[in-house]
Amino acid sequence: MEQDIVSSLFIERFWIGRPVPAESYLSRLPVVRQLRKSGGIRLDSQVTFFVGENGVGKSMLIEALAVAVGFNPEGGTINFNFSTQDSHSELYQYLKIVRGGKRPRTGFFLRAESFYNVATEVDRLEETPGPSLLASYGGVSLHHQSHGESFMALVENRFGGQGLYILDEPEAALSPMKQMQLLCEIDRLIKDGSQFIISTHSPILMTFPGAEVYQLSRQKIQKVDYRETEHFQLTKAFLNAPEKMLGYLLKDGESPSGR
Repeated sequence: MEQDIVSSLFIERFWIGRPVPAESYLSRLPVVRQLRKSGGIRLDSQVTFFVGENGVGKSMLIEALAVAVGFNPEGGTINFNFSTQDSHSELYQYLKIVRGGKRPRTGFFLRAESFYNVATEVDRLEETPGPSLLASYGGVSLHHQSHGESFMALVENRFGGQGLYILDEPEAALSPMKQMQLLCEIDRLIKDGSQFIISTHSPILMTFPGAEVYQLSRQKIQKVDYRETEHFQLTKAFLNAPEKMLGYLLKDGESPSGR
């Protein structure tokens, strides 16, 4: 069974493949230092999560991985090539990627912060001659739906089997219920030969059965059980005793505003 899973991966491993110049800002970033120190990351599951505190480089890593395999830096499919602002890092130029034995039939790179731009590009392409592009996104403009509805419409209609899906903080658009719905969609898609690589803060998403969880920090990159992540532990502690946690956070009930 393990062999069947590994053989279905489109990306199996990646690492820093050539020296990063000492004068480059990249050489000072925790994620770059830890990637070099660890020798890279091996993916052994069809679903891999990268978790960690803000500022450790999760989004930069996920973006670099997506660009290195051919996705547009602002998101979309391999065929999207629009650009509203050239803001992505040069990290992709230094990544060495080992691909699996087959190429994905389809794929998508989602950046929560630039999903609006992707929706705009879909509408623009819909107005050009040829078959309807919008039909493959559910038939309704993504701009005419809420953020969460448009994201789920994307997953349910555009994501297909044997696809490579790289997602940066997809929970930003989703309620807890919708995150659970996304878990069901991920399950459907990996059973049809897809692979997911996801940066997330969501304790809900990282519970996906069989998923690998890599925790990034300024000190190291390590594979952990989702129960060992700070995200899961803090959320659990808060929900188990919100009044107690708020007492610590708000100085025994006094809010930061003094109200």
